[in-house]
Amino acid sequence: MNPADHDACRAWQLLMKFFFAQRGRLASSGPSFDLSPIQCHVLHLIEPGRPLPMSRLADTLSCDASNVTGLVDRLESRGLVRREPSPRDRRVKVLHLTPTGARLRAQLLRQITEGDLPLSRLSLDQRRTLVRILESLVDGK
Repeated sequence: MNPADHDACRAWQLLMKFFFAQRGRLASSGPSFDLSPIQCHVLHLIEPGRPLPMSRLADTLSCDASNVTGLVDRLESRGLVRREPSPRDRRVKVLHLTPTGARLRAQLLRQITEGDLPLSRLSLDQRRTLVRILESLVDGK
């Protein structure tokens, strides 16, 4: 393995270790909102004003589309999300946060991020650089 591949592999390992060390924050917040951990995760993934195709949600969660349908049914019955046909392809269903869902998402994110966060130990410049790097990887830019 060349040094660049080794560094990429090590970065991946550290990101996964960090993720799994922090995932309890999301799961522990759900009960106070009467949400399961996966429902919290879905609300976290749907950004206000940015519709999310149900197929992309299924890919992100690494699950079958039928599982996503049941999950979305429960969130929709609580008035947190709504599904609509995509304006580009009416066969595709996209998810939108409702105003209630957006408020609950904001409360959930505040609760998850309160207290001592490991990333708070980074300087402001380091956090901004990390955000830019992660956005470029996630958005494929």
